[in-house]
Amino acid sequence: MTTENNKTNDEEQIRQLKVELTNAIRRNDVDGVVSRFAAETVMFILAPPLQYKTGDNAPGATGIQEWFDSFQGAIGYEFRELQITTGETVAFCHSLNRISGTRSDGEKTDIWMRETLGLRKIEGEWKITHEHQSVPFYMDGSGKAAIDLEP
Repeated sequence: MTTENNKTNDEEQIRQLKVELTNAIRRNDVDGVVSRFAAETVMFILAPPLQYKTGDNAPGATGIQEWFDSFQGAIGYEFRELQITTGETVAFCHSLNRISGTRSDGEKTDIWMRETLGLRKIEGEWKITHEHQSVPFYMDGSGKAAIDLEP
């Protein structure tokens, strides 16, 4: 049975997980990122293909390192408007996230995206089991991503 104290504690643990994940990205800490995810995870992230599954074609540590290496130095990463909903063993949260920095080719990146995380409490610890990231696209027929939007 979920009590108000348990709910508050679970929400704080998930908020802390999100902060730790954000800090790991800022530090280019592959292990810090990977450790927040469950062994079995489905991901719909910004990079192709349409879907990643752990043990199938998930980006894992190698893909994360390649993404980190596509930046010169640290990656700017932040989140806003985090909303968390918890149950006893399942939770989800969503936020608006900003990625910024200079790419290895010198191009500047500064985009906002949407992110929803599905989490499960595994052996008493919240782990990400589903990640969905997206950017809206212009409905004018161009199919272009709307990466110029800000909250």
